[in-house]
Amino acid sequence: MATDPYAAPRARVADRPEAAADGTFLPDGQAVAAVEGWNWIVEGWRLFARQPLAWILIALLFGVITVVLAVIPILGVLALAVLLPVFAAGFLLACRDLERDGELRVGQLFAGFQNQPGRLAALGALGLAAFAVLGLVVAGMFWSSLAGLARSGGDAPALMAAMGTIALAGLTVLALSLPIYMAFWFAPALVAMNDFAPLDALRASFKACLRNLLPFLLYGAVMFVLSILAGLIYVGWLVLGPVLAGSIYAAYRGIFYAR
Repeated sequence: MATDPYAAPRARVADRPEAAADGTFLPDGQAVAAVEGWNWIVEGWRLFARQPLAWILIALLFGVITVVLAVIPILGVLALAVLLPVFAAGFLLACRDLERDGELRVGQLFAGFQNQPGRLAALGALGLAAFAVLGLVVAGMFWSSLAGLARSGGDAPALMAAMGTIALAGLTVLALSLPIYMAFWFAPALVAMNDFAPLDALRASFKACLRNLLPFLLYGAVMFVLSILAGLIYVGWLVLGPVLAGSIYAAYRGIFYAR
């Protein structure tokens, strides 16, 4: 088919002038120093501190939407799971706009609905399916352990075997959920900002996390402590939520862009 020589050029997001000005996009990501795990959190705080009131309003609005959907039996919870990457993309796009233009609006929470919403919702559906399968596996293990406890009749060896199965189920949750989180960590950003297909985004995110285990270990340890502190303060997550979004955006920029 003939092409129109007068047509405007078309390019992927990563090739647009404003994206090129941010650095060279690396589709497979790159390994960074362990200290970057801390720097991501610092950068998340810096983005929050630029417009804290707007960020708190965005987090509050997202919290209200989450509560409303969560109280709707079955359908609400399913909708929340499917839409979670769409809202996550909204947070990340807000970080990008704030970094580029210095402007943050509450309505940017819904920016994901204008940037690849179908692909983002597909990510949510894939995440829901992954955790549903994980839940079935763990539920089967717990059911087996409970049946073993019922049959033990106080017999010590059978009781120990059943308790071992329960412990194994807990380890299974940890072992299998971690790769799922790795695959989905950067996926919304890659879909919304780099036009990745859902499966390609999951693969790229997993590989990027795998290449950066040390910075993620530091990042996870610090965020774990901060999440405990945020839970002790009534409105702690209205601050930590935006900082978390900013840190994910900072990690995405640091791993997938070379300056």
